[in-house]
Amino acid sequence: MLARNRFLLLVVVGGAALAILSLSLQFLNLIPTTPIVEERPFHAADGGIGVAVGKSRKRVFPQPHTQEPNPIFEAYGYCNIPNRTEQAWEGHSPADYKLLSVHVMIRHGDRYPLYSIPKTKRPAIDCTLSTSRKPSHPLLDSFIHHMGLGGRGHWESPLGSVPRLPSHSACEMGELTQTGVVQHLRNGQLLHHAYKQHSLFPSDWSPRQIWVETTGKSRTLQSGLAFLYGFLPDFDWTKLTVRHQWSTLFCGSACDCPARNRYLEEEQRRQYQLRAADTELERTYMDMARTLGIPTRQLRAANPVDSLLCHLCHGLSFPCVPIGDSGAGGCLTMEQFAVIRRQQLDDEVDRRRAGLYHKYAILAMYPYLNRTAAKMERIAKSSEAGRQPRSAGEEVFTLSSAHDVTVAPLLSALGLEEARFPRFAARIVFELWKSPPAIQGQVKKRSGKGEKSKAKYGETFIRVLYNGEDVTFHTTFCRSHDRHVSQPLCPLKNFLSFVRRDMFSVVNATSYKEACYRRPG
Repeated sequence: MLARNRFLLLVVVGGAALAILSLSLQFLNLIPTTPIVEERPFHAADGGIGVAVGKSRKRVFPQPHTQEPNPIFEAYGYCNIPNRTEQAWEGHSPADYKLLSVHVMIRHGDRYPLYSIPKTKRPAIDCTLSTSRKPSHPLLDSFIHHMGLGGRGHWESPLGSVPRLPSHSACEMGELTQTGVVQHLRNGQLLHHAYKQHSLFPSDWSPRQIWVETTGKSRTLQSGLAFLYGFLPDFDWTKLTVRHQWSTLFCGSACDCPARNRYLEEEQRRQYQLRAADTELERTYMDMARTLGIPTRQLRAANPVDSLLCHLCHGLSFPCVPIGDSGAGGCLTMEQFAVIRRQQLDDEVDRRRAGLYHKYAILAMYPYLNRTAAKMERIAKSSEAGRQPRSAGEEVFTLSSAHDVTVAPLLSALGLEEARFPRFAARIVFELWKSPPAIQGQVKKRSGKGEKSKAKYGETFIRVLYNGEDVTFHTTFCRSHDRHVSQPLCPLKNFLSFVRRDMFSVVNATSYKEACYRRPG
């Protein structure tokens, strides 16, 4: 059984100055569904990480813990190594329901560390792409070729100058690895198979029907392209425009929000105070710094967990330094790594108790959620009987390629605070569905005149999925919805009301403007 754990998270806020927040890694326990094959890490004789294969079951509801979680095993789930069978529940609906649109938010795939540990060798990882190196994918070779034709596409500045493929034999800091590319080729292919029978858009799709956006980092751009290629192999570059989001919050022109920044600062203080009070963590950092022969504060600044996770995910031994005259030297250990991970779990418990991050997340992700809600409402209205559709079609597929600091607050804003922290190549999917027209006598007597008319022509519903699991009825806006046979999905109106009014109750406001600009106290 998978248990909860948490990992360090950086949150970047919009505006000219970007503030950084470290958050803990979180994992969701999921109810049994389909058996999957899962690789389990073990300590190899050379100090590296080996993999044992066993069966596991996904779960959707939190389960009580009977023993302390294994932080190393749970960290391995964060790696998301693409060599196991995965069940995707996207595209599932009651019979005769019509899929109207899909909106996807992804985290970039596996990357090289953003930080290096002082006095140690950087992990030896090749970031060029090769079909002869594992992990690979049947689409990898054609993907590489197709990216070479990218000059035919349309790119918002500055994306045209960002490389479309990782290309360094010695990875650069933060560069997408081949593992990261393969993760998203798999993601896109999963959704391709999930939606192919739904005829989401025709083979001669128009540029208006697909919206792709990304931040300016090469790892998000390349992840988005890999996902899109898996989803729509050999897509027509001339129809594609890739749009730039300058903020990791995807807040567009609505990024200014003073209250959001205040909640972030308060959350940072809470997290710092909790870490400072953890004597075992402090001793561990002192031991690690002594091994490396550097001051403890220098080690903390290097965020060693980022590099250690890279070693773990790629099966590499933890870094070592030669033993010198001063007595410094040796290797960093799994035990030290486990202490850092344990503290992150403690931090997550305290984070939920304090509630500051949830308030931050509500204000951080409102612009993205409001944009998504507006698209869904527009598509729902255009599907109503008697309406004349646009000549070029509606925007039926949206792909936003982002970071952990985007996906994590989105999960929290939706009320999915128990959800796993976004692993590499995590995905959140919003689906818009329309029910079949009700036959005579099926319309509920208690329905009003407007509701009876909608039921006659079919109503619209939303599904929310996280890494292939349906979490719709765990969201704030559908948690208390009364499901029944005649209406097994969550009404779109619940989501629209949540985004436009209800979500702000957490910060004692009724609108985004009021929540952002009201003076504290």
